[in-house]
Amino acid sequence: MTAQARRRFLFLQGPHGSYFARLGGALSALGHAVFRINLCGGDWLDWPEPAVDYRGTLHNWPVFFDDFIVDHEITDVVLFGDCRPHHSSAHGMAKIRGLRVHVLEEGYIRPDYVTLEEGGVNGHSRMPRDPTWFRAEATRLPPEPVHDPVPSSFQRRASETIRHLAATLLMAPAYPFYRTHRPHSAMVEAAGWGMWSATRNHERIRSQRTLDAILPGRDKHPIFLAPLQLNSDYQLRVHSPFRDMRAALRFIIKSFAQTAPAHSRLLVKRHPLDNGLVAWRRLTRALARHYDVEDRVFYISDGDIATLLPNVAGAVMVNSTVGTLALNQGVPVAVLGHAVYDVAGVVHRGALDEFWAAPSAPDADLWAAVRRVFVNRSLVHGGFLSEEGLAMLVENAIPRLTGPAAATPATFDNVTRIAHWR
Repeated sequence: MTAQARRRFLFLQGPHGSYFARLGGALSALGHAVFRINLCGGDWLDWPEPAVDYRGTLHNWPVFFDDFIVDHEITDVVLFGDCRPHHSSAHGMAKIRGLRVHVLEEGYIRPDYVTLEEGGVNGHSRMPRDPTWFRAEATRLPPEPVHDPVPSSFQRRASETIRHLAATLLMAPAYPFYRTHRPHSAMVEAAGWGMWSATRNHERIRSQRTLDAILPGRDKHPIFLAPLQLNSDYQLRVHSPFRDMRAALRFIIKSFAQTAPAHSRLLVKRHPLDNGLVAWRRLTRALARHYDVEDRVFYISDGDIATLLPNVAGAVMVNSTVGTLALNQGVPVAVLGHAVYDVAGVVHRGALDEFWAAPSAPDADLWAAVRRVFVNRSLVHGGFLSEEGLAMLVENAIPRLTGPAAATPATFDNVTRIAHWR
C-alpha cells in the first residue's frame, strides 16, 4: 500500500460488543493507522487494544478532540450514532477540519443490514427524499443482491449490553465526568432490566392472549399498529417534534380517537429493547380511557413484528425502522418525524388524521428503487448479533471506509431535509 493510500482512522463509541475492535484490527492489518478514544468503562471493555481515555468534561471535549485529530493527522472518524453529545461535537469539528466521518447505525432496512453512511445517518443523511431521483439512480445500479439470513441472537445483545453497563458502572471513578447519552444512568437502566426480566414470561402470555382476541376479527375491525420507540432513541429526540415517546403515543391515540373509523382498532407494541422504566401498558390504558377509546386500543409487550405486520391495515410511527419492515410487506405507513424512507409514494404524506380512513399501500416499484439505492449507498450486509454477522460486517465495511469519498447528490436541496411535521 502506498503512503498516499494509507489512512488514519479514529474510532469513537461503537455498538456494544466487539465490532469496532474487530473492524479496527482489520484496517490495521491492511496498513492503515487506527486510534481509539474511550469515553467510559464500557468503551474500555469493548476495545482491548491500546487507546486514549478521555476523562474530561463535555465542555472541554471539542478542544481535546480537535487537538487529537490534528496531532495524530486523522483522516477519518468512525462512530456509532451521530447525535450523541460527544459524537455531535466531534462530527462538527471533523467537518471543519475536512475529515471524512463514517457513521454507523442500526440498518435502515432490517434484518441483515447495518447502516454505514458517510456524513450522517437518518435525519442527517445526505440522501434525497425525491422519488424521481431514486427511480433514476436505481436504473444505474445492479439488482439488490439476494442473501441468506444473517444469524442473530437476542441473548447476545442482552449480554453485551449488560457487560457494557456493568463496566461503565464499575469504572465510573476513572471517567468522572462521563454522562450517558441515554435518559437514565447505567444503574437505573440495570434496575429496569431486572424488573422487566422478572415479569417477562407473564407479559409474553398476556400479549399472546391479546393477539388471540383481536387478530381473528381483523376483517371487520381493521388493526393499526403503533410500534413504540425507545425514549433514548435520537431518531425520536432529535428528528421529530416529540421530546419523548410518551408525547408521541398521546398524539397517536388522540388522532385515532378523533378521526379513525369507529370499527377500527389500534395496537400499541413495546420496543423489544425497552428497559421497563416506563409503564407503557398502564400509560396506554390511561390515554385510551382519557380519549374514550378504551375498548378499541390494545397493548402488547411481546410478539414477532414480522409475523404481526401482515395482519394490520397500516402502521403509524415516529420514524422507526419498523417502517421499512412494513413497507417490505406492502403495509401502508405513516411517519410523524423525519425518516430516511419518508419518500412521497412510499409513505403517507398527508395529515395523520387522514391516514386512518384511507391508508394507501406503498408504490412497490418505487420502494424497490429506494431499497436498491439504500443497499448500494448506505448499507452493509451483516449483523452485530452473531459471529457470522460480525465477520460479514467487517469484510463488507472495509471497501466503504477505504474507498473514494461519497459525493453529495447533485439534486439534493437541503430544504428537502426539513421534516414536514404532521
